[in-house]
Amino acid sequence: MASSSRPLSLILPLVVLFLSFCHTVSAIKFNLPAFRYPPQKCIWNPAHPNALVIVTANVGPGLHQRVDIEIVDSSPKRNIYLSKRGIKAESRLAITTHSEGEVGVCLRNYIDTDAKLSQDEQGKLSRVIDLDIDIGADAVDYNAIANQESLSGLETEMRKLEGLVKEVVDEMNYLKKREERFTKTNFSTNKRVQNFAWFSIISLAGLGAWQIFHLRSYFKRKYLID
Repeated sequence: MASSSRPLSLILPLVVLFLSFCHTVSAIKFNLPAFRYPPQKCIWNPAHPNALVIVTANVGPGLHQRVDIEIVDSSPKRNIYLSKRGIKAESRLAITTHSEGEVGVCLRNYIDTDAKLSQDEQGKLSRVIDLDIDIGADAVDYNAIANQESLSGLETEMRKLEGLVKEVVDEMNYLKKREERFTKTNFSTNKRVQNFAWFSIISLAGLGAWQIFHLRSYFKRKYLID
């Protein structure tokens, strides 16, 4: 048994590493300028329904500034999952998606209303944002699960592998459904184009016949033909 479990323990990390490339993990660091009425800066990532999303935002220091964060999606309803004002230092936020599409982490950097600053000073204000977004299996804390359920290292890797495989299967099912939807749309479009072509042909034929009878009756009235 020991000899059979050893190759498995060597293969599992490689499989997990391979499947991890199929997952959505986003990490970005940028400067967020401050304004009296700032525009939103959104970072978008695709996500499936009922997917766990963990957002870790590290906000750098900055005087006379307030950073607000909002997590939304790209659905027609534009669901707002979370909205928080004045985040500082490290903030860890968790949501569960409701619909298919993209999840957006949107930030605004406000200049304090009571700050007495010149235009030049306001133009120099900004804060460094370090944003880390984990979606799906990557958002699950397997170390906490292992401690809670007293799992061994191999069992923890198996649990990770199970989550990764489930996400790959869900992604394949989503792609299959989308392909079926596109096929139906393509078939429906082709059918409509075909019907429109037949309608155009019949209309032109009818118009041509009407013109012939109209000209024939006109020439008869003018005694140009019998």
